[in-house]
Amino acid sequence: MKYSNITSGIFLDRQNRFAARVEVNDLIETVHVKNTGRGKELLVPGAEVYLTEPGTPGRKTRYDLITVRKSTGMLVNYDSQAPNKVTAEWLAGQEFDKVIPEFTYGDSRIDFYMERGNEKFLMEVKGCTLEIDGVGYFPDAPTERGVKHLHELIRARKNGFHAFLAFAIQMNGITEVKPNITTHPEFGTAFEEAKAAGVRILMLPCRITPDSITVLPNQNLHFR
Repeated sequence: MKYSNITSGIFLDRQNRFAARVEVNDLIETVHVKNTGRGKELLVPGAEVYLTEPGTPGRKTRYDLITVRKSTGMLVNYDSQAPNKVTAEWLAGQEFDKVIPEFTYGDSRIDFYMERGNEKFLMEVKGCTLEIDGVGYFPDAPTERGVKHLHELIRARKNGFHAFLAFAIQMNGITEVKPNITTHPEFGTAFEEAKAAGVRILMLPCRITPDSITVLPNQNLHFR
């Protein structure tokens, strides 16, 4: 997944969930933040950020903020739409007979439904941008929706589906994600219940550049 029209800037402050002020080419611009998560450890004054300029007519903001460089030097993709897009690219190379995004199952919309022969698969994708001491954590804020999705995957597994929770890791160098039980204990409980029910947990480490995100090739990532 590659972005176009990239420019760098210096993060100044966040005005609300959707907007921030960034210094770009000696000008102060209000930019769209493509992730409504807290991101307090990322979006700090003085942080180097990368922006894309979509050029869409009628936009209120000229730029979208898509990538942040942490104080450690680690690049983090901060686009909440990227996990599904980059996972769709990865799934296209996994030799499924059919891949359907945004599949309605029960009372939820699951990110992907796949078929291979007579086998049926459901996959929910979560993007991870929170890193602590070299480990990724999800979520960075309470997510009742995430708990609901895990319960749906448990039900799907009981009904004969292969069920997967995939973490698209939007950071360089991170290969493991753990449930953030400090922020949302209920997600941690549902996570363990899902694993016990046979829901498989997939880690999708990614390579991040200022203008791209790609799932790293890994021979251990496959479906059975």
